[in-house]
Amino acid sequence: MMDAEREFVEYVSARLPSLHRTAFLMCGDAHLADDVVQQTLTALYVNWRKVSRADNVDAYVHRMLVHKLVDEKRLSWSKVRLFGSTPEPERPVVPHDEVAERDSLVDALAHLPRGQRTVLVLRFLCDLSLTDTAAAMGCSEGNVKSQTARALTAIRQVLAVTEMAGRNSK
Repeated sequence: MMDAEREFVEYVSARLPSLHRTAFLMCGDAHLADDVVQQTLTALYVNWRKVSRADNVDAYVHRMLVHKLVDEKRLSWSKVRLFGSTPEPERPVVPHDEVAERDSLVDALAHLPRGQRTVLVLRFLCDLSLTDTAAAMGCSEGNVKSQTARALTAIRQVLAVTEMAGRNSK
């Protein structure tokens, strides 16, 4: 195996779980997340020599992932659907608080606009810096700050409503 291919394999092996998690949290659909990560990795492989020379490879790859998600959402209207929707399989009930918290967070993220969801996932779940998040989203740092403030306000409201609904149902 050539050095460039070995570097690519090592990079992908180390980052794959994080890329899947990021894509899922940004789109809320595990199957779509798998597809987008696969498309991103295919593009990354084709351009690996160029990408591997970037100052911040992770930020570059996150930007590729964000662009693929935006492209997928933009083009999804033109896809033919043979069925209205497929029922989601029932999730097994697990009495752990962490699972409930994770599900609440995923549901709350799904209620946010795409830009706000993206900024929260990149900043807090992927732990990117302000500069890296701006680079990945292709916007200014000021935009990232304002999107973050709006997103935090919105997600707090969604989580508060969810928490109150949970208390009322007990």
